[in-house]
Amino acid sequence: MKGKAKTVLPAVGMTAVSMVLTLAVVVMWLGTAMPWPVALVVGLGIDGGWLATLAYERRLAAQGDHSTPVTAVGWSFGLIATGVLIAHALTAEASTGAWLAVAWLPIAAKALWLVHGLWERTALTGEALDAIQGIQQEARDEAAVARARLRSEASTEETRLTAVTQAGARVAHVQARTANTLSRAWSTLETAREGEDTGRALTSVTRPVTPGVTPRWELPLWIPTDPASALALESAGALTDQVLDALVDQIRHSETPALSYREMAARFRTAGHSASEVRLRAAWKRVVAA
Repeated sequence: MKGKAKTVLPAVGMTAVSMVLTLAVVVMWLGTAMPWPVALVVGLGIDGGWLATLAYERRLAAQGDHSTPVTAVGWSFGLIATGVLIAHALTAEASTGAWLAVAWLPIAAKALWLVHGLWERTALTGEALDAIQGIQQEARDEAAVARARLRSEASTEETRLTAVTQAGARVAHVQARTANTLSRAWSTLETAREGEDTGRALTSVTRPVTPGVTPRWELPLWIPTDPASALALESAGALTDQVLDALVDQIRHSETPALSYREMAARFRTAGHSASEVRLRAAWKRVVAA
């Protein structure tokens, strides 16, 4: 009700002022050309038509209905009243600006009634407004919680990345220090290798050789290497089953009594032959069973 009064009271006041002003202007303006009772009737006719159409529009609005012809007639009466005021202002001998300044009042009154009608069509009850406010507040709460969660996750992720970065930096520092140490060690070995007396001494310790044909002592390679698999070693010079059986039988009967599998395998490896443990045991079983 309070919101309704905010829109209806200005519309009623503007309508009353416009009707009084229109009636006064018609009586003063037309009263010089015709008897004043006739001018009064004309003024009341304009105001009465405007008031009648306004009342009918309000009745339809209260019923939730609308009539375009009635609205057009109401605006016509408003335009007529505005036209009368403008014509009087233009023909007045004095205060033309003042009369023009109030000539817009009938149109303004119609506009205020239009605003009031729009308010009525969009007005909500107190319960609906409370429900809407509750929904909006709930949405704001959820948004605030989501923002707080995102900020917390971002902070946690930042902390984790900082810890990982610091750990990586420490590992890189240790690797660099180790590489520096190895580099100094290799430099020391290189210096020892380049020294004539040191190189000869190291060579004589490893294996006596004839002077003049002493092999050059080479540094080990400091590069990543892949350990060779047993299958790769065997595939380089793989023995056929027939050859493997013959070797096993020969080594087994090389002494009397015949050697055991463990002794035979040891002599097989010592002789420089290469075969996987699975193939060697299978050959042993075939030789024994023969």
